[in-house]
Amino acid sequence: MKVSWSPLAIDRVSEIAEYIARDNPEAAKSWVDIVFEKVESLKSYPESGRVVPEINNRAIRELIYSNYRIVYRVVEKRISILTVRHGKQILPVDEITA
Repeated sequence: MKVSWSPLAIDRVSEIAEYIARDNPEAAKSWVDIVFEKVESLKSYPESGRVVPEINNRAIRELIYSNYRIVYRVVEKRISILTVRHGKQILPVDEITA
């Protein structure tokens, strides 16, 4: 399986890490490391995340880590990380269907 990150997902990870780093730079680094580890695990278990309830499409899934949703799409032998959002934020459908 090949994993690719959308520019939006990379931006979101950076923004979240910057926010966490304001209080605790080490926690921010650890958070980013774990997000990337979780995404790497998708190579072996691409359907391990749940189907995103807002979409109800088996190809659009999410991993939950801490208070965050890592939203991704699985198509054939490819995993695309679409976005990363705080769980309390509304998930804009255009971020995951574009």
